[in-house]
This record gives sequence, structure tokens and C-alpha cells, in this order.
Amino acid sequence: MTRFLVNKLFDGERWLKHQVVDIEGQRIKRVSPRADHDDGIEVDKLVPGFIDVHVNGGGGALFNHEPSLASLNTMIQVHAQYGTVAMMPTLISDDFSIMSAAHKVINRAIEGEMPGILGIHYEGPYLNPVRKGVHDEGKLRSPTEDKVASLLSLPESGKLMVTLAPEQVPADFVSWLVAQDAIVCIGHSAATYGEAMAAVNNGARGFTHLFNAMSGLTSREPGVVGAALQTGHDTWCGLIADGHHVHPAVMKVALAAKGSERVMLVTDAIQSVGYDASEMALLGKKVIRHQGKVTTEDGTLAGSDLDMASAVRNAVKLIGLDEASALQMASLRPAEFLGLDKEFGRIQAGYRASLVALDDDLFVQQTWIDGEIAYQAETVQV
Repeated sequence: MTRFLVNKLFDGERWLKHQVVDIEGQRIKRVSPRADHDDGIEVDKLVPGFIDVHVNGGGGALFNHEPSLASLNTMIQVHAQYGTVAMMPTLISDDFSIMSAAHKVINRAIEGEMPGILGIHYEGPYLNPVRKGVHDEGKLRSPTEDKVASLLSLPESGKLMVTLAPEQVPADFVSWLVAQDAIVCIGHSAATYGEAMAAVNNGARGFTHLFNAMSGLTSREPGVVGAALQTGHDTWCGLIADGHHVHPAVMKVALAAKGSERVMLVTDAIQSVGYDASEMALLGKKVIRHQGKVTTEDGTLAGSDLDMASAVRNAVKLIGLDEASALQMASLRPAEFLGLDKEFGRIQAGYRASLVALDDDLFVQQTWIDGEIAYQAETVQV
């Protein structure tokens, strides 16, 4: 059994001082007040590990380029440095053969209980060319039900996300996907408010990178953004809080409208995170990394250079959120969105021992995934 002696602990709901966290195997066994005689690993600030539901790559590996266990392992190792303990590897619009290869690899990862891999996120290819962003228009297409069906099966514990433009698919496609246990998100869409809400009423639960690559909110046509910001529906918004994708003032408006309880931080990171190169390829396009963002040569945003710990810090500094809300948006909220909030997002008995130690400035000092150390900063002494 491993014992942490924690000065400040965020249990997912509140801050506690001077706590003991006992870990047995992959799970938290107990959380209790600290006594003077306790022995264990000293941790100043311990929080639930971060969950990224939209991550394309890291450490030089892009999932599209090489859908392999090696790529997944690189992504997990790199993003663990920034507090990510679980992820939904994301496949950008691509050929069926690449989607099929990615699907098989994710099945192998889940069946082999690869730490940190929750499932797969297909971002496309059922998107609107008008809102394609960096996606290759030549890869966008309408769904063929038999081919799609072959990409949906996962082990029981696996999670499946599909981002699509509802105006580009048959009227019953969203409800059909939901019946296959897919979490459907609206993104890269020029849908009207009515079209977006029809998808929500058919079971769509998410909005992919809010404000980006979607029809905007205007006085007479609320668009996809207007649908995303509605309350009273079981919907969630992913937010790229890097200061490049969405202006801080707009992020504040979104949180005021939707509430932080229904917004989750995502990275949309490409292979640049944890990688030194200033130029790289992305699906046949040259991508340039400069001052915290990645773009094609014509200036189109090409995913992000963001990590989850930076997203948390930005939520505090740029949006003005308190630390607790920012941490929830990186952990408990995505766990709730995925239906995994009995496994992740809290430091309580029975939960996964997937945890992050932070310093006072919210930089990651240590990361544990399922009770095993996944990252330790060089400055940390144990």
C-alpha cells in the first residue's frame, strides 16, 4: 500500500487540509485526517488527474499518422507530464482504412488495459466543408451505415465519441449513433439553431471546441453556438483555453451563460506538445508552431499546442475562475460527460488512483495513473 501525506487536497468538490490518502493497487483505499505519527510520501497539493477528451497527439506522434500502440504510449507519457491521466485519442477526418486501423488499435489498448486510454474520438469525417478548419476537404463525406457500424464496437469499458455536423448526415443518424452507445458531439458545423437543437433532442450531448468551426450566435439566428449555450439540456461544451482559439472575454461570456458545471477544458493538441520542432507535417500540410499556437502556412489554426495543466492555469488567469472550478473543468466535468464520474474526478475511497501533485502556481510536480507513477519533475525529491 502507498500512503500520501497531503498538505492541501482537492477532493473534487472542496479543499481539505492535512489529509492521508492510502492507495492499494489501482484504487484509493481511504482518505482520512493526518496524524502526527503518520509516515508516507509528502505531497503539498494533490488534485484529481486531468481527463482530455480531445487530443490528437503529443511528443512528435500524431494518431492519424501512425495509429499504433506505440503512438498511444507516447501520447500518454508526454501528456502525463502535464497532469493528464486519461484521454480520448482523437482521429481527425481521414480515410476509412485509417479509421479502421485506429479502431483496432484502441480495442487492443482497452483489452490490454493500457493505462490512460479510455476510448476513441472520431472528429469527422461527417463534417461541413464550409467549417472544415484544418481538416482535409477531400476526406469529408457522408456516412455509409455499414462502414460506420464496423468502427463502433469497443470493449465494455471503452468510450466512443463522434463529432459531426448534423446538417451533413441523415435525419436519423444521430439517434442511430446514440443507440450504438456513441457520445455524439456537434462540431465543424454550419447548422442553424433549429438543426443543432434537433440533434440535441435526438441525443447529441456535446459541442466540440466551442466557438471554433461552428455557426455563430447572432440576433436572429442563434446558430450552433446558441444551441451550445442553452441550459436545461444534458449537453456539454469543450473549450480550448489557450488564448488563441477563443478570446478571454468570450470565454467569460460562455461560462456566464452555460455555467462551469457544463464546460470542460480540452487541448485539441497535436504532436507539438512535448516536442521540440517548430515545423511539422499534419495530414500533408506544413504546420508552423509559434508563440503558443500551431497554424498552417495560410494562418489556419491546426489544432493546438496546449496541454491540460496550461489550460487550468489559463482558466484561472485569463477567465478569472477560482482554482476549484478550473480543476473541476479539467477532471470531474469531463468524467461526468463520459459517464465515468464514479471512477475519475474525485479523491475518494474506491476511485481510480489517478492523481496529480501541483505546486502553488499549478505546475505539475508528479502524476500517478492507476496508482503508478507516470511523471515526476526533476526538482521533486522523494
